[in-house]
Amino acid sequence: MAGVSDTLSITLKLGGRILPPMTIKREDEEVYRNAEKLINQRFSYYANTYPQLGSEMYLTMMALDIAVQLKSAESSQGPLTDTIKQLVGEIEASLEQK
Repeated sequence: MAGVSDTLSITLKLGGRILPPMTIKREDEEVYRNAEKLINQRFSYYANTYPQLGSEMYLTMMALDIAVQLKSAESSQGPLTDTIKQLVGEIEASLEQK
C-alpha cells in the first residue's frame, strides 16, 4: 500500500486571482489556507473602502498592511523571546546542577 505523500498540490485564490498550483508540505496547508483568508479579507476591506482604485492598488495596500503587522509583531516579541530564552537557560543550568 502506498503511503501518503509529505507534499500536496494546492491552488489559492488571492484578490480574485487564481494562482498556479503550488506544491507545499502537507503539514503547512493550514498556514497557507489561513494566509489566503487573511489576504482576501484585507483585499475586500480595501476594495470596499476605496472602490475607485483597482485590484493592483488593493493588493499593494494589503501587502503593506500585512508587512507592517508582521514587523510590529516581530519587534514586540523580541524582548519576550530573549527573556524566555534566558529563563530556559537558567532552568537547564539548574537541572544540570541537581
